[in-house]
Amino acid sequence: MSDFPQIESVEAYRSAPEEYRECCRKIVISHAINELYGSRVYDEPAIALAPTPYAKWLTCRIVMEEYGHHYRFFELGREMGIPEERMLPEKTEKSPLSVMNFDLKTWEEFCVIKMLGDLAEILQVEDLVQCSFHPVRRLARMTMPEEHFHAEFGENFCTDICQTGEGKALIQQHVDRIFPLFPPFFGRSGSRNNALYRKWGIKKRTNEAMREDYVGRARAVVEGKLGLSLPVFDADDPALAAIH
Repeated sequence: MSDFPQIESVEAYRSAPEEYRECCRKIVISHAINELYGSRVYDEPAIALAPTPYAKWLTCRIVMEEYGHHYRFFELGREMGIPEERMLPEKTEKSPLSVMNFDLKTWEEFCVIKMLGDLAEILQVEDLVQCSFHPVRRLARMTMPEEHFHAEFGENFCTDICQTGEGKALIQQHVDRIFPLFPPFFGRSGSRNNALYRKWGIKKRTNEAMREDYVGRARAVVEGKLGLSLPVFDADDPALAAIH
């Protein structure tokens, strides 16, 4: 981990080297945009798809928390001096994660997305809980329990659906389609941005290490708990192929 001094406040951040500040801005902008985008394209529409009042209630909680994640990062970004338009999907040229292009149509798809997608988010947040920029560290620690709830929500509902042969086949079908969207979520191997994040103590691990950890955790859930199969996926990055 970097020996760069800890930055405990936004005021101290303003005196940090520009390269460090730009890294912090990128992290905050990415989280603000993708938390909002995911809330809009997955979480809020899933309320209408939820099959029971109980499921709708829990989904409403997820929606509230996911919008809250956006708002926390958005507010931190404003305090850092980031223009608002850079943190809103409809006003920025920054593309959201490719997984956001998945066309959600069913409740079962949503459950798989929560099970696997929020597991990926847990790893991202884990890498920020010791971030040298303490305002981000504090947000990561606030967010972590909610991300665990979201992933467990998906796992629990997928487990219930898998109690029948038909349900098990349906969840397997969705895992086959949805899982390959998430390993690229961790970024390219040899990423320059990731190298800079580690240089400044903003992140701890390489993209490759996080991705491999994610695939292992996803396999433990899909194969170990649900008794399904984690699909092999194609990727241009040789590090991804090496996992299999």
